[in-house]
Amino acid sequence: WFDGQDVSKVKAHRRVASGLIQAPEGRGIFPDMTILENLEMGCYGRKFATKIEYRERLDWVMETFPRLAERRSQAGGTLSGGEQQMVAIGRALMARPRVLLLDEPSMGLAPKVISQIFHIISEVNAQGTTVLLVEQNAQQALSRSDRAYILETGRITREGVARELLSDNSIRAAYLGVA
Repeated sequence: WFDGQDVSKVKAHRRVASGLIQAPEGRGIFPDMTILENLEMGCYGRKFATKIEYRERLDWVMETFPRLAERRSQAGGTLSGGEQQMVAIGRALMARPRVLLLDEPSMGLAPKVISQIFHIISEVNAQGTTVLLVEQNAQQALSRSDRAYILETGRITREGVARELLSDNSIRAAYLGVA
């Protein structure tokens, strides 16, 4: 449910077109298309009122991901894993979603890139987009979240304010390797 509506019954393309939800899948970018073309695909099916509105959104995504702005003409398939993740998230953000769903955005990335990705996720959230994050990196996820749910074998075992869970000794021992 989102905003009083059962979104499970709304077809994916309608969710995107209405600006409801955007969920970039892994690093599923278009490898033969440039970064700019990949970002433009995020607008497919989502209408902008004016070209100025489109340009402002593109500029915002490029400011959020300066590495992409530097390489906007480069083919997506030649990018590192972290850069591809940035393209996937940037493409999703081009649709101006009210909710951004992210499933394991740090998977397989170098520690430095993980830090960058989580910093960007925090910025996106601070700028008004709700972020629903599924992440095994408990430290990064809990330190940036408002609310958290701990899952074990598909079941919610704990839930609460993320900062409180982060300071809970049993959570720290089980998920953060800290006693």
